[in-house]
Amino acid sequence: MEKRDKKNYEIDMCNGPILKKLLIFAVPLMCSSILQLLFNAADVVVVGRFAGDNSLAAVGSNTALINLLTNLFVGLSIGANVLAAKEYGGKKEQELSKTVHTAMLLSIFSGIILTIVGVIGARRILILMQTPKDIIDLATIYLRIFFLGMTATMIYNFGSSILRSIGDTKRPLYYLFGAGVINVVLNLFFVIVLKMDVAGVAMATVISQGTSAFLIMRCLIKERGPLKLVINKLHIDKGKFVEILKIGLPAGFQGIIFALSNVVIQSSVNSFGGVVVAGNSAAANIEGFVYVSMNAFYQGAISFTSQNMGSGNYKRVDKVLITCQICVITVGIVFGNLVLYFGHPLLRMYTSSPSVVNAGMVRLGIVAKTYALCGIMDVMVGSLRGMGFSIMPMIVSLIGACGLRLLWLATVFQIKEFHTINIIYESYPITWIITIIVHIICFIWVRRNRENFNISKSISNA
Repeated sequence: MEKRDKKNYEIDMCNGPILKKLLIFAVPLMCSSILQLLFNAADVVVVGRFAGDNSLAAVGSNTALINLLTNLFVGLSIGANVLAAKEYGGKKEQELSKTVHTAMLLSIFSGIILTIVGVIGARRILILMQTPKDIIDLATIYLRIFFLGMTATMIYNFGSSILRSIGDTKRPLYYLFGAGVINVVLNLFFVIVLKMDVAGVAMATVISQGTSAFLIMRCLIKERGPLKLVINKLHIDKGKFVEILKIGLPAGFQGIIFALSNVVIQSSVNSFGGVVVAGNSAAANIEGFVYVSMNAFYQGAISFTSQNMGSGNYKRVDKVLITCQICVITVGIVFGNLVLYFGHPLLRMYTSSPSVVNAGMVRLGIVAKTYALCGIMDVMVGSLRGMGFSIMPMIVSLIGACGLRLLWLATVFQIKEFHTINIIYESYPITWIITIIVHIICFIWVRRNRENFNISKSISNA
């Protein structure tokens, strides 16, 4: 992994200017996430326009459930990313090779588990979620077919996390774009030409997932050096598996708890009626583009911090954090306020109802305007995870961003004069600020203890 051997896709995160390299890393990742949102929106638009309202509801009703079931395993891919980046930064080629093979086999097992749960338990889970009777048959069909592609989805997620560990965010973008185009074309063909309804949308998604998985596997198989994947060498290394779990499980559990808390928050929003619910949903969809743009710097904080921890360059970790924070604050403020400024025309893409647009603007005026705070919070989490601490930021995030928000709903929101939709939305920036402060305290504590440990280690070695 000498400098002269590095490919164009790799980024040396341990030397040279951080900002330029961070942007080279983050911009393709940002584009990948935005493309993913656009392709997902295409699914909804096609089925809504050409298959009817029940089909639209059937596809839309599965989003929260899919996120809930997959968050744990997506968290494991973060663990693989941190471990691989640390070993790459430390030039531990044999260890990195073990991590690659462990992570990719783990992705296959994860996908198989999700497929079994999704296919067998689809209808039962949808009944528990009180899915309306008029859409439950369609929702079950969609969910069962969708989960047939889970192994491919996990392979892509774990494979792209391995590539991110060396700074390669370009090739996953190319693969996602190619698979997304296939998804849109097949959506139109299956739904409009073959009249396959929700089954067509689900099949198009499965085929596109298979395409992205094939491309990422092909990429790793053709790699040279420690990232090269040799199929007959796939195995679970016990040590690597445990290290991936240490970082990945807390990240996954955090995602699951966040998803559950959002269900509770959504129930409070639902109490204000259909107009507010529709406006909230449309605004949240728009905010998603801001969130994924900021999330690229959270991923950057993880990979850059992990590589520098692996190389023993601890002082550079502070510079990485500051650079990531400057970038995420800039993106959050600019994009968040652009969304607010163009809020009316953006919301009118989702609805023609003036009252729904106005309801959406209420959310954008509070949440989107302050969304940079969420980015700051996430980058702090990314930095701590990159340093190998995953349980600590999980606990802080769950108590701060979830627990306090639910406490807010159980106390402040219950006061008669504060029982408004604005009060629900205001819980977001307030809890973000509190959580950021605690994360900063944790970071300072971790850095000091890490530095003292390294000093004592150097003295003992001498």
